Amino acid sequence: MTRFSTISEIASFCKENGFVFPSSEIYGGFAAVYDYGPYGVELKNNIANWWWETMVTTRRDTVGVDSGICSARRVWEASGHADNFDDPQIDCKKCKARHRADTLLESYGLELDKAPIDEINQSVAELREKGVEVKCPACGSTNLTPARQFSLMVKTNLGAPTAELSNENAVFLRAETCQGIFTNYLNVLNTSRVKIPFGIAQIGKAFRNEIVARQFVFRTREFEQMEMQYFTPEEGSRELYDQWRETRRNWFLDMGIPAERLRFHEHAKLAHYAKAASDIEYQFACLGDDFQEIEGIHMRGDWDLSRHQEFSGTKMLYQNPHGPNFLPHVVETSAGLNRAFLCVLDQAYRSEELEGGKRRNVLKLHPRLSPVKVAVFPLVKNKAPITEYAQKVFDDLSRKFAAEYDDHSNIGKRYRRQDEVGTPLCVTIDFDTLENNEVTVRDRDTMEQVRVSADSLRSFVEDKIAS
Repeated sequence: MTRFSTISEIASFCKENGFVFPSSEIYGGFAAVYDYGPYGVELKNNIANWWWETMVTTRRDTVGVDSGICSARRVWEASGHADNFDDPQIDCKKCKARHRADTLLESYGLELDKAPIDEINQSVAELREKGVEVKCPACGSTNLTPARQFSLMVKTNLGAPTAELSNENAVFLRAETCQGIFTNYLNVLNTSRVKIPFGIAQIGKAFRNEIVARQFVFRTREFEQMEMQYFTPEEGSRELYDQWRETRRNWFLDMGIPAERLRFHEHAKLAHYAKAASDIEYQFACLGDDFQEIEGIHMRGDWDLSRHQEFSGTKMLYQNPHGPNFLPHVVETSAGLNRAFLCVLDQAYRSEELEGGKRRNVLKLHPRLSPVKVAVFPLVKNKAPITEYAQKVFDDLSRKFAAEYDDHSNIGKRYRRQDEVGTPLCVTIDFDTLENNEVTVRDRDTMEQVRVSADSLRSFVEDKIAS
């Protein structure tokens, strides 16, 4: 039994099976942007829906919003993104490759994460004095530019276009979804019945002009976040932080991610707003069994609300009926939907050896996540009684489940195709069905087949998927 061993393998699998396509491929592709195909969009939506149900629908203390992708420039000035959201960049003058300076210099024994530009350039100069030349990883040239700041914000304009898109007249595409939550904090308080402590959740796209976007959908310039900001008094925020860490880890366990492939990583260096921060990391087989971040949990304090209060002039205090009014503190959970998607695929894929030396590729997805829950096959496609019966079965099942009708090639190949996209159950209508009203149901994981009365088929499928 084998799994994906490289990111290229999982990218090829996704393209060949209709999960993910390179964006604008017919025009040569568009770097670090991807389109989700028929099965990919279903899987991604299933993950998002499960998150929403867990974080909003089944909780009494959390509500949702859907804020705009574009917002007033002052939002990003208050958050610090407009002036400070950047990475250090070094370019190769020979091959024109761009590199994150701190990442490039790690191979020379330098730890410069979040270091000022002057410190980075000074470190390069000191290496040169020692006879060490920093080389371009792409071509080996030492003809590199000095490090300089590279803004990660993506600029655009709304309304009348201007001749030049400068920082002064630019509108930014949001770099994170949480700022739309903070700017709507008062609206939620004033229009819903939430009381401290409570959460506001959002799923949406964000944009970052990454210097080096790589690793397929793991790091892209357009991505989706599943974020929740939990507003609480300062007292007790640490306990809530610890509770949310476990709640979010358990969500991945519920989806079928094994505990041994998950771990917490505590941040030693904290962002300017953070009181504590940790990542949930997953051990990606397709990334060489490296642990990589799939979700962050942060104690943000009252930094965000205090900044928006300062920059907007609007009071953000919580009107406390039991004591002095106060600015709430925030515990944040921030999951990458695209990374959760990659994590689920990485964990579910198997290439199994069968009897007779044959192999099958199968996605052993949690049934709730499977893009297709049940596939319906007429044994043959040129016999009207069988195809008409199969169509009626499909019509009935598709009212309840994501179903697919397939009458191409032989049954064995149809099974293999559904295995590869993760379909838990396949239903075959054959000649005996016309006589006894029974269909064959085949299980993806065990490959066992049973005969089931068509009258009880819907409840049978429901029970199997639920279990």
